[in-house]
Amino acid sequence: MRGLLFGRRSEDKSQLDSLLALAQAGDADARNAIIEQYTPFILKVASQAAHRYIDRERDDEYSVALMAMNEAIDRFDPARRVNFLGFAETIIRRRLIDYFRAQKAQAKAVPWTEFDVTDEEDNVVNFVEVRTSVEAHDEAQTRAERQTEIAEYARTLAEYGLSFAELVEVSPKHADARANAISVAKAVVADEQLRNYVLERKALPLKLLEERVHVSRKTMERQRKYILAVVVLLAGDFHHLRSYIS
Repeated sequence: MRGLLFGRRSEDKSQLDSLLALAQAGDADARNAIIEQYTPFILKVASQAAHRYIDRERDDEYSVALMAMNEAIDRFDPARRVNFLGFAETIIRRRLIDYFRAQKAQAKAVPWTEFDVTDEEDNVVNFVEVRTSVEAHDEAQTRAERQTEIAEYARTLAEYGLSFAELVEVSPKHADARANAISVAKAVVADEQLRNYVLERKALPLKLLEERVHVSRKTMERQRKYILAVVVLLAGDFHHLRSYIS
């Protein structure tokens, strides 16, 4: 039975790889076949990101997720040996977070007077209730975005062999040590060569860092996991979580 299941997975992966290659070469039928086959996957990721059921016929979130899936098809690089569905899930979640932020910014730009409801005597009705409702929606949306970021950050850390539990153990105990580690991480993110090294190899370029930061190699080796985790945070699309570093 295990051999049969493994064979099916291998066959499915081979079929997906073939469709991806054709779609990236401009084959519209292959692209449509991927979208049709993985529509349940797209809906699942969108629903998880929005923290509610997404209707493909009515919700804009599905359109955003669909465009993100197309983006994932175009950007996927099989040479990087990354699982396509994991890559697609990351792109979909990030585009939905961008969409949620844009919606939130647009809501804040609308003056409160737009929500005024007047009766026949020109009295404002339920203004406070409307304002409270909008503020509650904003807070709920921020919590949803933060939860989505935490889940995505955990998945990204796993690619580096890291976990939240481990970071608690390796986090520098003294403020100056944390500040030094964060400064090294910021130097990595600011330098394209160093940043690409970390993102591609999932490791710190210690030899190159020795030449560019005023922190000893021994210290960086001791703080390696913490520095990597901060690099991942700063280099990724983690708007809410990044504020904790700042």
